[in-house]
Amino acid sequence: MSFYKSLGLSYPLIQAPMAGIQGSAMAIACSETGVLGSLPCAMLNAEKLEEELVTINTATSKPINVNFFAHEDPAPNASRDVKWRETLAPYFQEVGLNSAEVKAGPGRAPFSSEMADVLEKFKPEVVSFHFGLPSSELLQRARSWGARILSSATTVEEAIVLSDQGVDAVIAQGLEAGGHRGHFLSDDISKQLGIFSLLPQIKQAIDLPVIAAGGIASPREVKAMLELGADMLQVGTSYMLCDEASTTFLHRKALKSSDAQHTALTNLFSGRPARGIVNRLMRELGPISDLAPEFPLAGGLIGPLKTAAEEQGIHDFSSLWAGQNTTGCKEISAVDMTKWLVSEI
Repeated sequence: MSFYKSLGLSYPLIQAPMAGIQGSAMAIACSETGVLGSLPCAMLNAEKLEEELVTINTATSKPINVNFFAHEDPAPNASRDVKWRETLAPYFQEVGLNSAEVKAGPGRAPFSSEMADVLEKFKPEVVSFHFGLPSSELLQRARSWGARILSSATTVEEAIVLSDQGVDAVIAQGLEAGGHRGHFLSDDISKQLGIFSLLPQIKQAIDLPVIAAGGIASPREVKAMLELGADMLQVGTSYMLCDEASTTFLHRKALKSSDAQHTALTNLFSGRPARGIVNRLMRELGPISDLAPEFPLAGGLIGPLKTAAEEQGIHDFSSLWAGQNTTGCKEISAVDMTKWLVSEI
């Protein structure tokens, strides 16, 4: 039996979890269509996670994927934090804020025992991770109720490590993909490959189902990835204009403009490389900067700056996440988007 059918799905497609872009509404709509809907959990606390899972379980009995980050929180670095605040000070002043008085907002949290406690009540069918895997103890808790475990690999070496750690499938995240890179063995982004190079090499290196992600934005690309050997596909960017997405007005405007043709990897918004539409902050500071504190600390100060600027209709300091291929973005329902994506399978 194919991997996707073993999950109880009608089609070999995963709606990519997109933190800050979607919640339960998107996951429900996609799962009801016969693909694997996903709930991004890295920006949720335990109370909000439980609320979202109650909503999902009330609306659908179809399989669901819950996605978490598996990073380790960095040690505080006061001198680096001060320098970052000084770097952003002129921008704070532009939007009417005093950088010395701005308090850093919350960052993204890694998978924890508290989150596992919540999941245990609902027993989601799939638990996926980004930035490697959590501790063996936490991983075993997710496995204890029969959940399938997925994680992202940006290199062949990462795929082999994940395979050795007993995941059920590997997500091959091509360099084209939007949002955060899932790398965990090396910070050298020059080692990361586009999906047409990465997918066949991972397929050759491991004996597990491989899920292709990055640059897949139409039925033709879905078909092409399956013909290249992918067991499933993961699509995110194309869903960002859908009715169920919580994509902001300014982000939607950028996705519909010619600006979306120019994306780059940047660590400015969180401290970790992620692909987004190039804007003023990326141009002026450089998309990758040694000034940005480690993930997720950089985002603590960017958050208040972004909020203040967006209230004035400015996206200069917003993380406009997007993959290299935005041609599939349509202002339609997630159900219609899903049906279109799988129409040539």
